[in-house]
Amino acid sequence: MRILAIDVGTGTQDILLFDSSQPIENAFQLIMPSPTMIAAGRIRRATEAQRAVAVSGTIAGGGPCHWALEDHLRAGLPAYATREAAMTFDDDLELVERMGVTLVSDEEIGRLDADRVTLGDLDLAAIRAALAAFDVSGDFDGLALGCLDHGAAPPGYSDRLFRFDHLRRVVKRRNDLRAFACLPDEVPQYLTRARSVLACADEGVPTVFLDTGPAAALGTLQDPAVGECEEQVVLNLGNMHALCFHLRGTQIVSLYEHHTGELTCEQIEDFTERLIAGTLPHEDVFGSKGHGVYYAEAPTPLPRAQQAAPLRFVAVTGPQRGKLRGSRLAPYFAVPHGDMMVSGCFGLLWAFAEKHPAFAGEILPALGVESIASR
Repeated sequence: MRILAIDVGTGTQDILLFDSSQPIENAFQLIMPSPTMIAAGRIRRATEAQRAVAVSGTIAGGGPCHWALEDHLRAGLPAYATREAAMTFDDDLELVERMGVTLVSDEEIGRLDADRVTLGDLDLAAIRAALAAFDVSGDFDGLALGCLDHGAAPPGYSDRLFRFDHLRRVVKRRNDLRAFACLPDEVPQYLTRARSVLACADEGVPTVFLDTGPAAALGTLQDPAVGECEEQVVLNLGNMHALCFHLRGTQIVSLYEHHTGELTCEQIEDFTERLIAGTLPHEDVFGSKGHGVYYAEAPTPLPRAQQAAPLRFVAVTGPQRGKLRGSRLAPYFAVPHGDMMVSGCFGLLWAFAEKHPAFAGEILPALGVESIASR
């Protein structure tokens, strides 16, 4: 069986084509610019050419394309967007209009004299074209998709807190990294970006969705040095978000989430040490432009003498993991199946097996996670 796993981040989209007839190390993979980076480049080219931009498509990841659009507007150039595409920049369309974006209908946007920019986190046609260039079939039996979704927060409610409320809610319902995996009809309505990604998938193909943070953690556990530990800390330092899990296998003891660009090495060390010690309050992370802290059980702070003791095994993954080179956390740079950049894809495959158990017999042995899954 063949499963296409796509982990959409801020800097890159990481793509892996799993084939159960081959060792997982032979899986074909692509590390390509993320859709938001591609859109940002197109907007910036329009800015340089002094051209208006017309943005259409679906709700997608923001960040780089949002910043590029802001620069475009600051340059005094027109920008138009359909209502659905505009929600990429803010769920509150009044705020998008205040940025200077003119909202237009799907029919109107095609008649504008402007450079077109189409948003969307999933472009299967482009992926299939890239595979075809190397004589690799674009057919697959399953699809595993991942992205980070802040969710559509109610007006006046913090996006950062709304996102963290979602993480807390999932863990309270079932304390396991795999609980974040969803079939398409299980994705909450408020996860609008996730639902837009799934709407671009092939019809009739078994599909699963998983948030990129838990996906990276599940992938990291597939490094034997990480997975064999009874207890571990997994730090995913993505290009935009940093998510730290204190784990016992797939069970979550505690976690914090922040923005990677807001954190220094010293802050990561401090937050991580205090999380494990049970002394990191939610307010310290949220108040420093992060998302928050959650303890699955009421923390029992370590005695002061033990708080300075060496941490439990700390595994680090993600494209910004270099922030912790030489850190006092003594991090282990995880390489599941020999490749860090597709850790999320390996986690997505585990999620697919979780939600489609009929395929688990072909997936889990290849991932080598049976012992962890049975704990």
